[in-house]
Amino acid sequence: MPIRPGAAPDWHHRTMTARANAGTGPDPITADGCAVEFYTLLPPDGEAEIVHAAVPPGASVLELGCGTGRILRGLAGLGHAVLGVDESPEMLGQATDLDTVLSPIETLDLRRSFDAVLLASTLINTPDPAARAAMLNTARRHTNGGGSVVVQWHPPQWLDALAPFNVERDGIRYTIAAIERDGPSLRTTIEYRFEHRCWTHTFTAHRLSEDELVEAVRGAGFGQIRWLTADRAWLAVPAA
Repeated sequence: MPIRPGAAPDWHHRTMTARANAGTGPDPITADGCAVEFYTLLPPDGEAEIVHAAVPPGASVLELGCGTGRILRGLAGLGHAVLGVDESPEMLGQATDLDTVLSPIETLDLRRSFDAVLLASTLINTPDPAARAAMLNTARRHTNGGGSVVVQWHPPQWLDALAPFNVERDGIRYTIAAIERDGPSLRTTIEYRFEHRCWTHTFTAHRLSEDELVEAVRGAGFGQIRWLTADRAWLAVPAA
């Protein structure tokens, strides 16, 4: 998702292979380094509207890696039946107004399917291809025939252009001081400041090419990509 003045970056990678990620700041911090309190502060940034426009009216939506339920609340308000899955009990503790399931994404099997499955928060940019395949397989397992998966990712051109920055939005300051690149991997630490509180999140993202993305979604049993936004950060893929 492009970083621009006024935009809130969302960097959490909630996968089994993200254990090398780390976070600091006021507790609780999840196993993959995400600061729960910080995510309760993040306002909606149009994500629910993007998903809503990509799926049929009233479509049932399963979000994999729902965190505190920020996107799902917006979708529920737009008339969708929603269910959220996350492996962090601390995150789900902030989503008690929603239907949720505590589980890792990769091993989830609800034995039911949905009109749409949502993989937001750039989860697909995990540096582990096995985890990426497992997440997409979970998405396909839970997608109705005729349904689709909606994905948010970091396009390769965005990762190539990413540079240190310091921006503020809604009273939250976001800072990246340095970025390490090693082939297709990008590693950085982002700092979040709100009033007297400060959190950091160190993580690694993988630079997926569009060809690699196409191969990954087709390998999981999805069809042709449909781009949802002009910056190509959001896409929908029908179940094949």
